[in-house]
Amino acid sequence: MVLSAAPGLHPLPARDPRQLLPAKFNPPGFNRKQTLMDLHDKEMVPGDILPVVIIGNGPSGICLSHLLSGHTPYLSPEAWHPNPLLHGKLSEQPHLPLMEQDLEYLCEGLEGRSSNPVAVLFDSLLLPDSDFGLDHTSPLEWRYEPERAVPHLVLGKGPPGGAWHAMEGSMLTLSLANWMELPGLKLKDWMRDKRRNVRNDRATPAEIASYYQHYVSQMSLGQNFACGTTVTAVTREHGGRDGSPPCWRVSGLQQREGEDLGDGSAVSEEVPFSLLARNVVLATGTHDIPARLGVPGESLPFVCHSFWELEAAISGGELDQSSDPVLVVGAGLTAADAVLAAHHLNTPVYHAFRRSVADPGLIFNQLPKLLYPEYHKVHQMMTQQQHQPTQERTQNLHPDPSSSSPSPPSSSYTGYLSFPRHRVVAFRPDRKCVLESDSGEQTVVRVSKALVLIGSHPNLSFLRDTGRSLGANPDDPISCRRNPIDVDPFTNRVLAADGPGLYAMGPLVGENFVRFLKGGALAIASDLAKRRREEREAAGADRQLDGRGTSRTAAEVLDS
Repeated sequence: MVLSAAPGLHPLPARDPRQLLPAKFNPPGFNRKQTLMDLHDKEMVPGDILPVVIIGNGPSGICLSHLLSGHTPYLSPEAWHPNPLLHGKLSEQPHLPLMEQDLEYLCEGLEGRSSNPVAVLFDSLLLPDSDFGLDHTSPLEWRYEPERAVPHLVLGKGPPGGAWHAMEGSMLTLSLANWMELPGLKLKDWMRDKRRNVRNDRATPAEIASYYQHYVSQMSLGQNFACGTTVTAVTREHGGRDGSPPCWRVSGLQQREGEDLGDGSAVSEEVPFSLLARNVVLATGTHDIPARLGVPGESLPFVCHSFWELEAAISGGELDQSSDPVLVVGAGLTAADAVLAAHHLNTPVYHAFRRSVADPGLIFNQLPKLLYPEYHKVHQMMTQQQHQPTQERTQNLHPDPSSSSPSPPSSSYTGYLSFPRHRVVAFRPDRKCVLESDSGEQTVVRVSKALVLIGSHPNLSFLRDTGRSLGANPDDPISCRRNPIDVDPFTNRVLAADGPGLYAMGPLVGENFVRFLKGGALAIASDLAKRRREEREAAGADRQLDGRGTSRTAAEVLDS
């Protein structure tokens, strides 16, 4: 899809006819190449204000697009849910779709691994009792009801799947366990169609990215996706003198193929665009800007901030069992992936992190051991192979009889040493790193590479003050773990927005796992459906009055 082109970077007039809307909301067929690659061939018609623009085309944006396209969940007539309280509530109004029920009422009494109540509800309905390793059938029945569809546009820098495409080629695998799948397309079934043997419920990140891209095609969602787009500004537009309601303006650049060079290639060009929308959904994820320690020497060449830099070093033959140790800083899943990758090569590993290994906030203490055995192994390594404070200040993982440095504790995990409750004080040009415990003791380690994997920040440069004012703590940058965007727990409306109609979902609101970000999609779709019903009721009331009544107009409902 090609977005409307502006003659320059300046905003278009509020009612410019080049504000575009998909010509066909649900075409009978969907050609992946034409829709996602040859975007300029899409048929368009002039439009007014888009009901919804979603910024981000990862699993969050894809799932919300699925719900907004008319795919509607109901309680199946033959359904049974293992939670009798939830089953009883769902049975009270089985004729109503889930999006028209009282989500707050359904969420009461539910517990799960997410702090967002609607995420726990939707996960419980899609994957009942999955935390216990059980594979109950979902009580939900999906119906395609095009009359419920809401016209929308999904903007993304790359193909559908978002950051998962940046992970292609990874040597590591992820646990399937149905947690990565989206409604309506079983990931295990899709994997079996792609390859004969699905061993140990594992899949590479490249396969997961391919699944999300195929999902958009399979569900006929592609006409709503505009790829190759970078959003540069989201601002609030005041209502016009003609009575037009306030809305949001979304501006940016779309990358398109330009002049054909004659050799099968073409010059790429960026074309400005500008859109008006009643509602904007922030679904960008948080993988754009790696977090930094802010210590001396962090910009030295041997200090990396991306797992993929480790993979490049491994692929280039820079690391092997004779290398100096790799220092991994961080205690999240990406840090664990780095530990596993280096350990697989028998490259020694130092592992420094701020928390205690028994800290309940540590992600490894929250994951089911049966579903994530590799991460449980890393946690065992962190626990059993800890640095023991000594009077010596230098650690050495290479066995060297002539070395005066103490050896790591004896364990089955040779070549690994963890430093719980430690922080990095400095990186030195001679490839030595200074670690300091929370008691103040310092240890110096010599490394071949240092990987700082302590999370990342989203790129919200298109928002005023990079979105800081939207966070739970307005003084800090937005962060999935430390400072997520503050939203209403049952609607995902951004509480500190400049106006109504701004939502956020996924990692931006603290949901790292795909299984839980689907709840944000349900909350937003439900709130939009509720507002649309109120709009219709207001419009009907207006028709019954002679113009001197006090009922709200449809525009007032949309701006509530």
